Amino acid sequence: MKKYFLSLFFSCIGVLLGFAQTIKIEGRVLDALSNRPIEGVEIILQKAENQVLTDKNGHFVISHETLSDGVHIISVNSDNYISQQLEIRSQEGKIENSLLILLKLDLSQIENQIGLISLSEKELGDDSGEIVNVPGQLQASKDTFLKAASYDFSASFFRLRGVNSENNKVLINGIEMNQFQSGRAQWNHWGGLNDALRNQQFTLGFKTNVYTFGDVGGNTHISIRASQFRKGGQTSLALGNRSYSHRLMGSYFSGKTLGGWAYAILASRREAKEGYMEGTNYSAQSFFIAVEKELNSAHSINLTAFYTPNVSGRSAALSNEVISLKGTRYNPNWGYQEGQLRNSKLRSIKAPLLMISHFWSLNNNTSFTSNVCYQLVNSGDTRLDYAGVRSPLKNYYQRLPSYFLRSTTPLDYDYQLAYLAEKEFVKDGQLDWNSLYEINTASGSGYSRYILQEDHTDDSILNLNSLFETAISSNFSLNMSISYRKLKSNNNAIVNDLLGGRGWLDVDSFYNGQEENYDQSDVNKPNHIVKEGDIYKYHYQLLASTYTGYIQGEWKSRHLDLYVGGMLSLTKYQRTGIFQNGYFQEGDRSLGESEPLTFTTYGFKGGAIYRITGRQLIELNAGVLTKPPALRNTFANVRQNNDLVDGLTFERIKNADVGYEYRSPLVMSRLTAYYVEFADQTNINYFFTQNAIGLEENSAFVQEIVQGIGKRNIGIEWGCETQLLPSLKLKASVAWGQHRYSKNPSLYLSGDDYDYNISDGFVEGNDLLDRGKRTVYLNNYHTSGGPERAYQLGLEYRDPDYWWVGISSNYFSNTYINISFLRRSEDFALDSDNQPYASYDPEVAKSLLHQEQFPSYLLLNLIGGKSWRINSYYLGFFASVNNVLNQAYRTGGFEDSRKTSYPQQIEENFASGGPLFGNRYFSGNGTTYYLNFYVRF
Repeated sequence: MKKYFLSLFFSCIGVLLGFAQTIKIEGRVLDALSNRPIEGVEIILQKAENQVLTDKNGHFVISHETLSDGVHIISVNSDNYISQQLEIRSQEGKIENSLLILLKLDLSQIENQIGLISLSEKELGDDSGEIVNVPGQLQASKDTFLKAASYDFSASFFRLRGVNSENNKVLINGIEMNQFQSGRAQWNHWGGLNDALRNQQFTLGFKTNVYTFGDVGGNTHISIRASQFRKGGQTSLALGNRSYSHRLMGSYFSGKTLGGWAYAILASRREAKEGYMEGTNYSAQSFFIAVEKELNSAHSINLTAFYTPNVSGRSAALSNEVISLKGTRYNPNWGYQEGQLRNSKLRSIKAPLLMISHFWSLNNNTSFTSNVCYQLVNSGDTRLDYAGVRSPLKNYYQRLPSYFLRSTTPLDYDYQLAYLAEKEFVKDGQLDWNSLYEINTASGSGYSRYILQEDHTDDSILNLNSLFETAISSNFSLNMSISYRKLKSNNNAIVNDLLGGRGWLDVDSFYNGQEENYDQSDVNKPNHIVKEGDIYKYHYQLLASTYTGYIQGEWKSRHLDLYVGGMLSLTKYQRTGIFQNGYFQEGDRSLGESEPLTFTTYGFKGGAIYRITGRQLIELNAGVLTKPPALRNTFANVRQNNDLVDGLTFERIKNADVGYEYRSPLVMSRLTAYYVEFADQTNINYFFTQNAIGLEENSAFVQEIVQGIGKRNIGIEWGCETQLLPSLKLKASVAWGQHRYSKNPSLYLSGDDYDYNISDGFVEGNDLLDRGKRTVYLNNYHTSGGPERAYQLGLEYRDPDYWWVGISSNYFSNTYINISFLRRSEDFALDSDNQPYASYDPEVAKSLLHQEQFPSYLLLNLIGGKSWRINSYYLGFFASVNNVLNQAYRTGGFEDSRKTSYPQQIEENFASGGPLFGNRYFSGNGTTYYLNFYVRF
């Protein structure tokens, strides 16, 4: 009997081996139009649930040991291309021929990406602090949730995981483009280069990354190597009503020629007399060229240069009172001059860049890349400056109805004045340029009372880096990078326009003391009369440099991938004053070099991917990172003196996320839970307040320095796509977050009005001596900027005849106003004697300090396009309509810090005409559209 069972067992094994044997499939994947190989294409053998990626030659090999002969299905997926499912037949473990797979461009994804860049470019370049929550990722990702966050959620300035843009890294050819001053990448430095910015790779958080250690908000790498552009050209005409009204663009990419050369060229022009917001004119040009020469099979040199000058008009945050009278599109910064629209707040940017890259392929497994980048950034922001006279803007609080009804018991005459003010404001709320010229020319001295000031910055930035990648074995790879960045920044105010006057007296017109030279912008040039183009008010230089090293190891097996990485960085800052400010003229307080600052920071990260099957995986990522404070948060009063922020330290970040992903031909889904913690952040705000305790009348223009800020962001992300029919797809996404302050930081005020002992000839420059650092009670308040919750449900139809249309409904909630720190410090409750105000009521105080939550809203978006192929040409158009229902909504806002004490807030909240200095809001756009017509060849 035993022999019988043994014989039967080995007979079964023999039968099974006859049917189950190693199946080996190999082939190449090419672009259907250009016949160029496509790297990184995902190939999945469905029955075995095996997957591989194509190499740089488009080649792949996939095999499995236990599948029988017969019919098998493989899935072919790649960003920007239409996915395919192929049926193949194997016999005796082989297929008849090597597969040649031709992928067609997914024009819906490509045009979606173009539309996003075009519509968000102006906001992504904003560095004024007005808009800080636009996601930095602009990649055409296959991930459903990331597509929703990039395309549909961005209209509401949704922040991925509640993280600000200074925590999004942007790199071009491996060079980090984030600024020293703010930590943010300025997309308007390379605006209008849509066709040249398509080769993007995005990684979320601290995930494995060849180019950078990463940051919690995500990392976008853009390759502008000439040989990597898809061969061909394009001309396009875009029309829209958001940032610009029209754009004309032309580009051509040669691909690699027989002589080893490759080149890419692009030029575009964007313009608008007025954007969606009133008075926001726009003018920009863009030029791009990249040339690459393959020296031999191992070495290649790439030269890239671009220049994207642009000028744009700015809008402003508005109070409820102003919105109710003039609407959400109202902009007080502009008016007509001689029949031409003129905006007093213009931002101009000229940022030419030159980059040289050397690519060295030591062998098939090892490469070495070096980059040298030099950029000049010339930027200016204009605004009105006025010498001791009232603001000419029509939304100035003394011109609004609420000013005349500020009493709790207004008289009939007050109501009459309020009515007249309302009537005048509704009739004409724009800037009267002619009156400014008339006032200046009529002044007795001939000197201007009003001028146009330009806050001007000239930066020179040098970047060097080297990247090393090697595959030590089939399972283990190692990559390293070293980089050096250096900034020299020249900052000053310039007289942009005297508005008809003969000159401007460069003194502080608000100073009314008797101390000698205190009112002088530069003691070395007392009572200086400046002309157009002259430097005045402030002048200083900033120096910054960073050395960074990064190493990462990655191990891969069939079911488990592991990675670990580390980063070490050394950052140096220093200020050099060129003007000797009158308030800080003693010693080297304002003139000459400051004390140098040095920060040593580090980061560690690790993660794993476990493949349960070929369709299911679990991913874990975690890391810690320390960062130096942004340059603008380092000096307490950077325009006037060399004072450093007291007790300055670096920022600490912790991040962890765990996710489950399922991928099949019909369903793609990812669910991720995240945790992000920030500690020891520093923030400096600038404003005029009437609660600077200890000063005469408690009024001063101050720098509010907040240290030790802690935040904790937790939440989940879920995205799912289901192929209902071959041409119909259902998509859904959810972002559920809770983003709160987790710690009570400290605060002190800085400014030129703080001088506790005038007789000692020394201006203290802050209130530390009198008030000290005091606690700001922020714990459990919500951080601001964009909704914490976002939900999407959409459908997309793609017809085999190359037209497609999509509709998505997007619901947003839990958006909170940016709270005033000073209002939540002890200064709110304590009088100048450090005792609580006599009228203080804790319950009333609680209601006054309640954080405003904005109403929830629903946005409906439509998107679609059509293309035709005529021989080797593609003709087509792309169209999108956002906020189809013209829904009114608020994307953000901030509390005013002018009146922050308990009695002042009582006065504000119980005034008959409403608060004089109420919350200010940023409103979302109503219905906007974007059309792009193109010819590809």
